[in-house]
Amino acid sequence: MQQTLMTVVLLLQVISALTMIGLVLVQHGKGADMGASFGTGASGSLFGATGSANFLSRSTAVAATIFFVATLALAYFGNLRGASTQGASILEQAASAPAAASAPVVPASGAALIPSK
Repeated sequence: MQQTLMTVVLLLQVISALTMIGLVLVQHGKGADMGASFGTGASGSLFGATGSANFLSRSTAVAATIFFVATLALAYFGNLRGASTQGASILEQAASAPAAASAPVVPASGAALIPSK
């Protein structure tokens, strides 16, 4: 159950991060309105002259809030998983875990590494 919930929170975090990136890239800077005041740009768009700034900035704030809540939830679940290993550090867990694949044995002398002619 905890693994499923952690996967859902991680998915929510990734989606909110991508949404935040897209919203920030869609927004225009404060200097972009200068061109519109001289008639070189279209100041009225889909959301109106100032409506897009409010909508996009609020949407970015919502996505950022979801991102940070998901980050805190992942940190909490990660801490719970660490507590289930009875306080062993990552190095202690790695030392006690059996090796999954054995590495090939290399002789101490470099004689086997030099190809013979």
